[in-house]
Amino acid sequence: MIAPSESEENRLTTDPRFRESVALFNAGEWYACHDGLEELWHETQGEMRPVLQGILQIAVAHLHLERGNIRGATVLMGEGVGRLQNQGEQALCLDLEALRKSVLPRLQRLQAGEELGDLPLPRLEAVDGGARPAPVH
Repeated sequence: MIAPSESEENRLTTDPRFRESVALFNAGEWYACHDGLEELWHETQGEMRPVLQGILQIAVAHLHLERGNIRGATVLMGEGVGRLQNQGEQALCLDLEALRKSVLPRLQRLQAGEELGDLPLPRLEAVDGGARPAPVH
């Protein structure tokens, strides 16, 4: 028998909307990514819910950055990193540790009131055996 969290994780990682949202995140299409992740987040009640929410908050933080809302971006990025802090190294076939490591310097610069400069945008990297993101249309 599959444990409930494994069943939920499998359901999410095989959902085309999740794969599309990952691809949109990696393409920097923050608004469209937000739409897909939020829909999945609303449908999820188990252990994967905070993982989805953390990724969603990081995406929305970047949308705020695009729109010049530094304070909103800083708050949401901090909440997203905090929500993912205790989620282990991977979930949803994604490398959460790599995501946290890429977002944390961005958050620290925002908190210090500094420009992000040449810091790369965060990406959602698939772990071995994970589903690859769908192509962005």
